[in-house]
Amino acid sequence: MTAKQPPEIAAAAVETGTKKAHLRWDKVLVGSFLAGAYIAFGGLVAITVSSGLDPRTWGTLPTLFMGAAFTLGLVLVLVAGSHLLTGNMMLVPISAMQGRLTVADVVRNLTLVLVGNLLGALFVAYFLAVQTGVIGGVDSEAGATAALTHQRLADIVEAKGLHESAWQIFLRGVGCNWLVCLAVWLSLAADDVSGKILGIFFPIMAFVAMGFDHVVANMFFLPAGIFAGVPGLGWGDTLHNWAFAFLGNLVGAVVFVATSYWYLFLRDDPADEPAPDRR
Repeated sequence: MTAKQPPEIAAAAVETGTKKAHLRWDKVLVGSFLAGAYIAFGGLVAITVSSGLDPRTWGTLPTLFMGAAFTLGLVLVLVAGSHLLTGNMMLVPISAMQGRLTVADVVRNLTLVLVGNLLGALFVAYFLAVQTGVIGGVDSEAGATAALTHQRLADIVEAKGLHESAWQIFLRGVGCNWLVCLAVWLSLAADDVSGKILGIFFPIMAFVAMGFDHVVANMFFLPAGIFAGVPGLGWGDTLHNWAFAFLGNLVGAVVFVATSYWYLFLRDDPADEPAPDRR
């Protein structure tokens, strides 16, 4: 198994971010829809495998199972190929820091990816999680699988949508995307699929197990909770969570990964190409 050295990973990140930012808008939207759906699939399987595990018996193991299952989402994003907002928060800015993109390029790309991710996550939440009955409703028969998945989802969204303060959401967002972007970074180090999956697994498992906030994952969890009739949860709570998770994710990506590794490995290297004049 071949692996890139850290300076080579940084160079690969710049190339990847530049290519992503230069794609046509329609391709960005389609790829972003897929990534939102893939993260939602990860969230749905994570709920399914961790439902019915009473913490009084299992302790914190349900969150470990959930984290391990959730890694499916980023594996699909990075190996199959699509555009995820939280990863692009690192890849596109580091390309701009190296002079390959403009600030306008960064804003354009992140905006398009945000919209596409939201549509993909909402599609899976409504049609494939709730309408299929995989996530039950408040009237699901006690003890049935649908009732167990509904209760597990309710526990997750009540914590994220109703009990976390804005400061907590922001900090959990920082920690989340620091780890998510490290997973992306490690996947760039590997040239084979097995190496990429191994690089993805541990950081993603860790952020989910610790209960950190991923804005795209929450685009699935919180709307799914609303669609499934979780009491007390509304769109105002959802937007509040998304806003502070987005800000935290952005700081985690730009400050702790993109800027740090740009400073370590790229700052003293001249830009390969100037950013194009888009006036």
